[in-house]
Amino acid sequence: MTQLRSSLLTRRSWLLGAAALAAGALRPGTARAASPLELSWDDLIPPGVPYAEIIAEGEMDVEADTWRPVYDANAVRVNRALDGRRVRMPGYVLPLDTRADGPRDFVLVPYVGACIHVPPPPPNQLVFVTTEAGWDGGALWDAVWVTGILRTQLQSTDVAETGYALQADKVELFEW
Repeated sequence: MTQLRSSLLTRRSWLLGAAALAAGALRPGTARAASPLELSWDDLIPPGVPYAEIIAEGEMDVEADTWRPVYDANAVRVNRALDGRRVRMPGYVLPLDTRADGPRDFVLVPYVGACIHVPPPPPNQLVFVTTEAGWDGGALWDAVWVTGILRTQLQSTDVAETGYALQADKVELFEW
């Protein structure tokens, strides 16, 4: 009888331990750290907020061939639920610096040519990216995946206002 009770306690202890491990692995914070949340550009706009519209001409620099239009209030509305999340998102690299190993600071834009010779997308559709290692893996027209920690942070760059900042730990070519 004692051996049976000992066997049942050992089995029960093992099952409780396994259940505790499984519950810990399924916690949202643990799952989030293991795999990034894959975003689309629409995810950057808060639910229920319409896409921003240009409401005034704003600043035009003919010599630099740039235009900073004035957007409505929706342009700076960011999805605060994404703040601090580890994410993976596609886009195109618009370099802000030049280094031998590639840019370490760039704006991730939703389409080829964004911010170049056309009005930039609204701030909530632009992501300021920093990375420790420069990105030299492709040309400006190559799509990339960027993975890292996303922050809701309005800031100004030489090319546009951005609504998000992303500390990238991985930049890779987008495979079609």
